[in-house]
Amino acid sequence: MTTTLAQVLAWARGELRAAGITSADTDAALLAAHALGTSRGQVEAKAILGAPEPAGYRELVRRRATREPLQYITGRAPFRQLELAVGPGVFIPRPETELLVQLTLDEVRSCRENGVTHPRVVDLGTGSGAIALAVATEDPATRVDAVELEEAAWTWARRNLKGSRVHLTREDFARFAPPQAGEYAVVVSNPPYVPPLEIPREPEVRDHDPAAALYGGEDQGMVTPRVVMDAAVRLLRPTGVLVLEHAESQVTAVARALDRRGFTGITLHHDLAGRPRATSARFSPPDGTPGGPQQQSLGI
Repeated sequence: MTTTLAQVLAWARGELRAAGITSADTDAALLAAHALGTSRGQVEAKAILGAPEPAGYRELVRRRATREPLQYITGRAPFRQLELAVGPGVFIPRPETELLVQLTLDEVRSCRENGVTHPRVVDLGTGSGAIALAVATEDPATRVDAVELEEAAWTWARRNLKGSRVHLTREDFARFAPPQAGEYAVVVSNPPYVPPLEIPREPEVRDHDPAAALYGGEDQGMVTPRVVMDAAVRLLRPTGVLVLEHAESQVTAVARALDRRGFTGITLHHDLAGRPRATSARFSPPDGTPGGPQQQSLGI
């Protein structure tokens, strides 16, 4: 007797719940959509109409039950208006990081209102290219650069950014020194920042996201965020803005480090869940010149 789609969906939901997956209903439907090459809405319609079980579906469910990320299985990750290609070796873009895109868009639109026709934005440590591509897609008048060093992540970024207006560079952002240095309106980054003792509990994150994209180094995970701040000092034009994602435990450390580097207007931003997710700050060098007097890392 042929198993119907409705029956196998019920089995999948049970398997995924037993594996501790809180989004079992959603994941079961999305895996079926992937197996059928259709939308989640069509899955529900086909189930009602008595469609048969799709080929290969049970194996997809078993993979998900091992806590392999849903996005790695389907190869796709939604992000604002985009659907990005993702897989092993690249950090999966999170909905909370969409906040950084909005803060960046707000700033470049303000720049345009103040006479900057084509403001420049650079995304440091772009990973999949999510932030850079979202900004370029939603505000085509903005000139967007993206920087990534890790080979696996750079490969995914190159795939996602192909055909876009984003200029991708493979480089350590600590050494990134383009001709436009000192001209960027916004430096935006979701860098590795997880403190070394705050190992994520979710197996999807802990066991699958690349460690190089997660952990920010010793000293409460602040090593890489401070490198981003130092890069921003070099790259931003006077009054340019840094938008930085960070951990909840780093709010005070981030604000202190920004203040010591000449940033003003330091503002904490919360995500839709109410968690302190990002900080923005305006670079105000005392002498009014790009890069200001601070060309060396402060290390604090």
